[in-house]
Amino acid sequence: MTDINSRELPVFSVSQITGLIKETLEGGFRDLSVEGEVSNYRPASSGHVYFNLKDQNAMIACVLFRNAAARLSFSPRDGQKVRVNGDLSVYARRGNYQIVVTRMVLAGEGEILAMLEERKRRLALEGLFDEDRKRPLPLFPDRIAVVTSPTGAAIRDILQVLQRRHSGMSVSILPAAVQGEGAAEQIARGIRTANIHKMGDVIIIGRGGGSLEDLLPFSEENVVRAVAESTIPVISAVGHEIDWALSDFAADLRAPTPSAAAEIVSASRDELLNRVRSALRQLLSGIRTRTGRAQMLVERFSPEYMERTLRQKIQPYLLRLDDDKEVLIKALRLRLKDYSHRIAMSSERLRSGSPRHIMEKGYALVRHRGKILTDSSKAATGDPISIRLYRGSLDATIHTLYSPEKEDTDEGI
Repeated sequence: MTDINSRELPVFSVSQITGLIKETLEGGFRDLSVEGEVSNYRPASSGHVYFNLKDQNAMIACVLFRNAAARLSFSPRDGQKVRVNGDLSVYARRGNYQIVVTRMVLAGEGEILAMLEERKRRLALEGLFDEDRKRPLPLFPDRIAVVTSPTGAAIRDILQVLQRRHSGMSVSILPAAVQGEGAAEQIARGIRTANIHKMGDVIIIGRGGGSLEDLLPFSEENVVRAVAESTIPVISAVGHEIDWALSDFAADLRAPTPSAAAEIVSASRDELLNRVRSALRQLLSGIRTRTGRAQMLVERFSPEYMERTLRQKIQPYLLRLDDDKEVLIKALRLRLKDYSHRIAMSSERLRSGSPRHIMEKGYALVRHRGKILTDSSKAATGDPISIRLYRGSLDATIHTLYSPEKEDTDEGI
């Protein structure tokens, strides 16, 4: 009976067992969605970000590579609860595993974004965001109605800008909570109140920066509808430049910050005049520059310039033509020399094969009854024959015939 303890178990190298673990984990844990608290958040100089994701009972390492980190819509920090998407990866050299994060949002932010996208799509279908319904701001507004928190940073920024620019505008503040329960109703009521009592030439709604959840009142449907229905042009100035709310799409103009909204409405007449003068100077300078360039271009097209340019253009082709002509002439001469040699050789062969050339050596051409006689057996004694010599001819009569066999032994022939 075999002892089970005596059986030989397979032995793996460290690389082999790590490879099996890597294959198992990476193949079985893809497209993960994990929620947890950020811990030990460490941005690297390379642009990659390393951190841990933990809860009360466990912790897992995470890495956010540079391209994915650049797409973050917030600045993560330790203690934040986030949701990450990514794949599980095994780092064989250290023998640990981590999540390679492709997307990270604040916990709960995904649902908020999905809700906002659905609301945005639905309101857009109603035409509330159409560009053709947006109106231009008045060039020189005298009165500004601001719907915001009376104690928030937004109203302080707006008033500081207007004071610094000495705009002389009157500002009506319609107090409204800008986050939390009931904020949306107060904002919508402030917009409608400003319209009913004609409290301004322009309405600014907004607040300072905050999380996506903090900015939700400006994306509520009643606020968006109040903005779209306003007969007074509305500027939406919610949060910082990277923040957004649905009121931005319904407003006649979106400003990146409340301060920027104040800058827009307080452009003074003197400043506009200076801008016009500056634009005129730039326009005249541009016209002079372009005119000068055009004149220089026209002057370049003189007859001398055109002739010189044409010569420069065709000179390489003329040189190439001369080279090709020399090559062609040389080839033709070689070909003619070859043909002349061939003709001479052919002429010599023709001359050497000519009967007259042969008869010049003492041979004669014998005709018998109009045909050339080449065999003595074809004639008879007494037959007349004609003999053609190299010079002249003879008529004769056959006196004696010799057989071809005898000709081979006759040394006189």
